[in-house]
Amino acid sequence: GLKDRGVASKFESGVLVHLDAAYNLARWLTHNDQDAQDVVQESMMRAFRAFESFRGGDLRAWILTIVRNTTFTYLRREKNLVSGQKDQPLEEDSGAAIGPADLDPQLIAMRASDVQAVRRAIEQLPTSLREVIVLREMEGFSYKEIAEVAGLPIGTVMSRLARGRQRLAQLLAAPMGLTPGEYNSGSGDVQRDINQRDAKQGSGA
Repeated sequence: GLKDRGVASKFESGVLVHLDAAYNLARWLTHNDQDAQDVVQESMMRAFRAFESFRGGDLRAWILTIVRNTTFTYLRREKNLVSGQKDQPLEEDSGAAIGPADLDPQLIAMRASDVQAVRRAIEQLPTSLREVIVLREMEGFSYKEIAEVAGLPIGTVMSRLARGRQRLAQLLAAPMGLTPGEYNSGSGDVQRDINQRDAKQGSGA
């Protein structure tokens, strides 16, 4: 009836503008274009069914919450089909603690200019760190919005972002054959080249 058409029209005008963000998140979490498309399609169906219960607020965060939950359900379902195992927790970060010396802004800036290197590095992050990095750095979400989407306390979001950025620094160092520690110690021609470049930039050359 008219009510259904009104809901559909409202849904299309309000929700479908966030399709790119929905696909982006699903793609980063699934590592696969086709899986991401399936997840987004299922998410949009869920969102449409729940749309009348939406009571205002941040619509993009509401949509991406559904996408995130649908993605994790989908991944567990696919994993269970392959392995025949019951639900297991999704991949968590079990890496060793990373010290401040492992994070070098110069190194990140140099490698970040290589978009493919950054994408590969993000793909290698554990799921728990990857999702907060994608929501913050690619979708521009606030800590509060990420906490809402991921169902986490803000403190956990901030902690995971810090660990994710530090892990990215490590991963971005790897293609050069340097560990962040080696880089920070000032060894090698790469370090000298960067120092010279920074000196030139600093002098306005």
